Amino acid sequence: MGQNFTQIPVEDFRITEEPFYLPIADEVELFESAYNQHLPVLIKGPTGCGKTRFVEYMSWRLHRHVGDGDEEGVPLVTIACHEDLTASDLVGRYLLEGEHTRWIDGPLSRAVKKGAICYLDEIVEARKDTTVLIHPLADHRRLLPIEKRGELLQAADGFLLVMSFNPGYQSVLKDLKHSTRQRFIAIEFDYPTREQESEIIRMESGCAEEIARDLAKLGEKVRHLKSHGLAEGVSTRLLVYAAKLIVDGIHPLRACLTSVVWTLTDDEEIQQAINEVVCTIFEE
Repeated sequence: MGQNFTQIPVEDFRITEEPFYLPIADEVELFESAYNQHLPVLIKGPTGCGKTRFVEYMSWRLHRHVGDGDEEGVPLVTIACHEDLTASDLVGRYLLEGEHTRWIDGPLSRAVKKGAICYLDEIVEARKDTTVLIHPLADHRRLLPIEKRGELLQAADGFLLVMSFNPGYQSVLKDLKHSTRQRFIAIEFDYPTREQESEIIRMESGCAEEIARDLAKLGEKVRHLKSHGLAEGVSTRLLVYAAKLIVDGIHPLRACLTSVVWTLTDDEEIQQAINEVVCTIFEE
């Protein structure tokens, strides 16, 4: 049996409302310059430090010319990379419809044609033979080869390729090839300072300033436990989750237990160490 697919227009992937984003350094200016100069961007940083939110914010902030002096926001096409991601998943494939076949563009092809930002999230999760596909797209050629159709797509003027990955997850099997790395400029992210993180938590959750400060303090102290066996520090995202539970009436100790302690690790000793930090900050 054939399959009927309806694709959402790329233009519908514009972000119309400003996402909250607190600039930490000069990342906004760097990204804008890269966009203006057609330079692909690699964003590096730990889990939950704001990489995806930053890309969403930049998609909203940037504008492109569409003729007659008009401008519009740049659509954002996000692809969550995984080990089974194939070239066909990115560029497209033929689908059977009745007795005929129809070509369906993949998300990368559509972004290239329409001049959107294509965001490959956690690129090291993708197969290496898949990432090689983007090489001619990430240098001066700005071309996407579609071998099944014998075509070369020239990227539209507004197109920008953005990738992210977490350096903490690097290994021999999961790392970026140097031939891929050296086609991108890199912007490094880290967790914000305590003051910045407190403001982010307050704005994202609507919690009281005192709660936001305490959670930011918790984040800072838990991250120091990385030298004691914790695989990765607590993300800003998890601290926001805890704040939202507290706003909804959950006791701070319980909110931190479910959002931070149990989420970060299954090791009972490390859980106990984190919980002790929580108790010293949120005394009953």
